[in-house]
Amino acid sequence: MRKAVLFSLLPFLALAALHLPASQAFGAENSASDEATDKKKPAVHRITQSDSYMMIEPFYASIVEGSRPLGLLMVGIGLDIPDPALRDRIEHEMPRLRDAYVRSLMAFAATNVRAWRQPDVGALADRLQGVTDRYLARKGARVLLAQVIIRLNK
Repeated sequence: MRKAVLFSLLPFLALAALHLPASQAFGAENSASDEATDKKKPAVHRITQSDSYMMIEPFYASIVEGSRPLGLLMVGIGLDIPDPALRDRIEHEMPRLRDAYVRSLMAFAATNVRAWRQPDVGALADRLQGVTDRYLARKGARVLLAQVIIRLNK
């Protein structure tokens, strides 16, 4: 008996589904809320909640002894820039500043880094801070070391 009632209602349910708008037939909400969710910005991964912190991609320099490469020195840094105008300037000129950092890191790796001892991170931080201050021609951006890693070849 139940099957007969169910089968007799099936054509009416199918007709009702055909007359509903597509958004209601599939359980979606109204189209205005769909447009609002489409316009939302994608999530951005942030290292810190501070607006003044700017993370910079790591730099690499070869560790060479004699004429033979022994490994790589990797340095990851960030900049703390409280002044918004200075932060905008640095974001605009970041390729040139990165070049200055890489050149300084290569010279540091060639003269101060040896495969059998830890690099002097204090001297490295002072060197990168000096590069930043000279490039900007003023103080206002503070260099923060995130990581310093040596990877030796086998």
